[in-house]
Amino acid sequence: MLGAMPRHAWVALAASVLLAGCAGPAVSFPNATPGTPREIAGYESRPAGGGPFPAVVLMHGCRGVSGSTREWAGWFRERGYVAFIVDSWAPREITDGCVPGPDIPNTERFDDAVGALRWLHSRGYVDARRVGIMGWSNGGVFAIAAVNGPSLERARRRGVLVPEPGFAAAVAVYPGGCYSLVHERVVRPLLVLMGDADDWTLPDECARMVEAMRARGADARLVLYPGAVHYFDVRGQARAVLPGVENRNQPGGCCGATVGYDASADADARRRVEAFFGRHLGRR
Repeated sequence: MLGAMPRHAWVALAASVLLAGCAGPAVSFPNATPGTPREIAGYESRPAGGGPFPAVVLMHGCRGVSGSTREWAGWFRERGYVAFIVDSWAPREITDGCVPGPDIPNTERFDDAVGALRWLHSRGYVDARRVGIMGWSNGGVFAIAAVNGPSLERARRRGVLVPEPGFAAAVAVYPGGCYSLVHERVVRPLLVLMGDADDWTLPDECARMVEAMRARGADARLVLYPGAVHYFDVRGQARAVLPGVENRNQPGGCCGATVGYDASADADARRRVEAFFGRHLGRR
């Protein structure tokens, strides 16, 4: 489905996991893998009222569902969206997806996203015409794949049917795997946000992908933040080098990557995400 890639973006942020009120209790839903669907955990954060609301599926990075993921869910809820966090790691018993080790097939996380879309379509308070997807790092490339024409066609050939009308728009934050999609094209609006100093998911690769997609007529845009690195939106994350994480950009693919919060980049990213989804999904 996509080219082989490492699992990106882990750091211990134990304190941030304690963020309260940003996502509800876990629910379970089947993913879209034909014949042998896997039960996946999800966390819903929903505005008050009966809807119908627009919704956003949130795809975590390799460190799994974090305090930052939950904080983003609460941020969307406050703006009138149903936010649905997909936990791809728990049912696969993955505790640390960022260190070198076995990887899961790329099709599995794609199928998780489609299963989440099906689950949202079954909720009477969700407007099925207004569902977007947003992912970070490893999750970012699957947010792109969810609106990528060739990815959708490959899924159809596997027997995975995305419920109409599919995802209306996608946001990818410092996504991995841009190099694997440079010859393809998204069929729905795409916004990519990343730091120009990111040494874990290289901005040059995503720039080539976006430029190539735009040349083919895609509605795709890349925003680069000067001096920002991976996790620029993770509040409380000190600038640091993570020594043990898998990184294909280092000799031998291991190890080390720079991470750190950037208040200016975070503020601008949230402004752009709000405007982007407001334009393509609308709000109640």
